Formats: sequence, C-alpha cells, structure tokens
Amino acid sequence: MTSSTNTAADAGTGRLGDLTVNRVGFGAMRLTGSAPFDLGEPSDRERSITVLRRAVELGVNHIDTASFYFSSKRSANELINRALAPYPEDLVISTKVWPGRDPSGAWWWAAPEQLRGQVEENLRQLGRDHLDVVNLRVPPSHRNGSIGAHFEALAALRDAGLVRHLGMSNATPAHVAEARAIAPVVCVQNPYSLDAPGEEREFLRACGELGIAFVPFFAIAGAGREAGASAADSEAVLAVARAHGASAAQVRLAWTLHQGPHVLAIPGTGDPDHLVANVAAGAIRLSEDDMALLGSHHQDDGRPPAAARAAS
Repeated sequence: MTSSTNTAADAGTGRLGDLTVNRVGFGAMRLTGSAPFDLGEPSDRERSITVLRRAVELGVNHIDTASFYFSSKRSANELINRALAPYPEDLVISTKVWPGRDPSGAWWWAAPEQLRGQVEENLRQLGRDHLDVVNLRVPPSHRNGSIGAHFEALAALRDAGLVRHLGMSNATPAHVAEARAIAPVVCVQNPYSLDAPGEEREFLRACGELGIAFVPFFAIAGAGREAGASAADSEAVLAVARAHGASAAQVRLAWTLHQGPHVLAIPGTGDPDHLVANVAAGAIRLSEDDMALLGSHHQDDGRPPAAARAAS
C-alpha cells in the first residue's frame, strides 16, 4: 500500500557519476501541454510550477528536461527555472542535445559544432552556469552509425566546464562503447518498460556491470510512448496491483526499479495527483512471486514473445 506520505527517498538512492540522487526522479516532457511537442493544449503555467515545487517537496532531486520540450506557450526549462531557482544544492538537472526545434516547432539535428549552442541554450533557459548531466540523444538515422564526432564535441564542453557529466540517450551498446573510448559515460537513457524485449534487458544489465546508471523513459507508457499508456493492462499487472493496493502504472514503475539498483526512474506528469502516485511507487516492494507473475506479462495477451517484442 502506498500513500501521499511516501517520498522519493523510499526507493533508495543511485549515482550519476559522483552525484547521488533518489532513484525516483521526474521527467519534464509532459509539463508543457496535454500532449508533448505542441500537439495538444498548452498547460496551465501555475499548475506546472506547482507540480515541480511539489516534486522537490516529495524528495525528487533528479529532473530530466530538454530545450526542445516546449509548446506554443510553455517551455519546460523556463518552468523549471521559474519554479525552482535558486536551485536546491542537491538538485541534479539532466538535459539532452543533438535534436532541436526551431520557433515553429520543426525538428532539426545539430552538427557537432552546433552542440555548444544547444548546451548554451539550456544554460540560458535554466539560469545555470553549468549543466549537471548532458545526454547525447542519438537520432534514428544513426541507429547503426557512429556518434564519435558528436560525443567528442560534448567531451570538449565537459573539459571547458560547461558540462559536469555525459550520458547517452536512445543508444545502443555499440554507441556506448564508442563513447566510453572518448570520455566517461555516467548514464544511458533509453525507452524501457515491462514490455521491453530481451536484448534491451541485457543492455540494462550490462550498464550496471559497467557502473553506468540506466534511466528508462516511457516506463509507464511502454509501447504507447508519447501518446501515453494504454487503457488496457495485462491480468498479471492488474493482479499484482490489486495485491499491493496500487495502480497498474505504479506496478510498472515498481517493476522498473526492481531491475537493478543502478536503475533511475523519471516518470513525468503535469498532474499533481499523478506526481504523488508516481513517487509513491518507489515504496512498493515486489516479491519473487510478483516478479515471476509479471514475467508472464507478454503471454497474457495471447501473443508469442516474438510478436510482443515486435510490437514494443
């Protein structure tokens, strides 16, 4: 059973390089509107600010954001700045570069020499003199390509003091190996959920062996990604939720955290009640029987594991 008295500390702590954070953090993508990237109605500014301040009150000290998180009226970075500056000393803010959006909202991808401008834009919006963690967000076109030139550019910004730690986002094991030959990698931020295929679970475990934090996004939404979680959930998830007096979303978050002590969750929301529920999920302790039941999740919809993997 979870309650509003739970805090982010209930899930324990993890590491981002030399930075210690509570394992339940916060993702800022959904702060700007009813759907990410200006596809819905802009958020209520004061409500978003309230959510951020409440997150910190609940012990969240790791926030994930990006300068390309904006709608027609709201910027996630500006909201964070307005809500939390001057920032608590223990607050770690991570961001992402390589993708960008112009004022019309159209996407573009930065050349290596343009990454400094993206880093400086995040610094300006957040009102900071350095960024705690910058993740190099790999575009789909580079899924099987080299990221070396871009990571070298970020490493130079780290050496210049603009960035403290570097990570990877939407990356493969080959990307991480290439990056680690250039500079330390403190985290991998990839889509990951109960629906994740076996090779992604192996990647998560490998990160732990390397001392790299694994920071999943879409832990609740799963295959729904930006659109959000499906209204339907498997009987396995629902059974575990009933046993713990929790929601299916909380069980999905709890399962993610149970994947290893190096896993850091960053569930995002613009709803104060959802925030409390997400933080409370960190207090759920799943038993071996719970984990075994959730391991049958892919079979619950009648599809073989291969089909489930292809759909995730």
